[in-house]
Amino acid sequence: MSGWTVSNTLSPGDLDTAYRWIASETYWGKDQPRSFFERSVENSLCFALRDAVGDLRGFARVVTDKATFAYLCDVFVCASTRGQGAGKALVSAIMEHPDLQNLRRWMLATRDAHGLYAQYGFSPLENPERLMARLDPDVYARLSSSSS
Repeated sequence: MSGWTVSNTLSPGDLDTAYRWIASETYWGKDQPRSFFERSVENSLCFALRDAVGDLRGFARVVTDKATFAYLCDVFVCASTRGQGAGKALVSAIMEHPDLQNLRRWMLATRDAHGLYAQYGFSPLENPERLMARLDPDVYARLSSSSS
C-alpha cells in the first residue's frame, strides 16, 4: 500500500489511539500512566502516520533541542499495517523534518528493529563505555499499585 502521509498534527482521538498502542501493545511503555504519556507528548515533537484514507496507522516522538541532539522514541506502527512500508515512511519523514536537520547526535533504543534504523544511518554504539543510563523499569507498576 502506498499513500502514507506523516504530519505533526494529532487530534484528541489520535492521542487516545497512540496512548492505547504505547501503554498496551509495547514492551517499553506497558502500563504507562496516561498523565505520563500526555506530558511526554507535550514536550516532544510528535509524528502521526496516516494511510491513504487518513486513518492513524503509526506514531512516534522525538525528544530534541532542535540544535544538537535528538532521541527517537515511541515508534509504533499498528499490527495490521506492518510490512507495507509504513515504518519506512514514518522514519523517513522524521529524518527529513526541517527542525531535525544537521543535528550532531541522534539516539534510539530498540529490541527488534535494528534493520529498519540501520537504513537511516543508525548503528550500534562505537564506544558504549562512554554512555550511561539510569533505568527504572518498574516505575509504572509501582505508581499503579500505590494509587490503588
